[in-house]
Amino acid sequence: MPRVFKVTDIEQEEKEIKKDYFDRHTPVVICADEVTKGEKFLVKVRVGTDYRHPDDFNHFINFVQLWNRETLLAEARFLPGTFGNQPANPEVDFYIVAPQVSMNLTAMCLCTQHGLWSSEAKAVKVV
Repeated sequence: MPRVFKVTDIEQEEKEIKKDYFDRHTPVVICADEVTKGEKFLVKVRVGTDYRHPDDFNHFINFVQLWNRETLLAEARFLPGTFGNQPANPEVDFYIVAPQVSMNLTAMCLCTQHGLWSSEAKAVKVV
């Protein structure tokens, strides 16, 4: 199994020193805190917030995934040059249907040079 990088596992001092490195690789899950069961809702996944990731031939974000606990819900794949060979914050909108139970959403992304990165979990209450 590949090593998964989680910013929550890194000491605060190291986070400050390498803030740009961690930011440009860490996906963020953006969605409502509460949704209605059986209805479609938007989940946005963005890689990085303050710093953009390279989009070079051998260094780019290869995929973004959305997980509900251990279940893969959706995936978007990118090729080098998708963002015009310019640094970018890859962003994907996933539309999913809320299940019967509450969700714990996590995003993952793969940098072709720096490995697999995981977001913090986002709790979503289903009513």
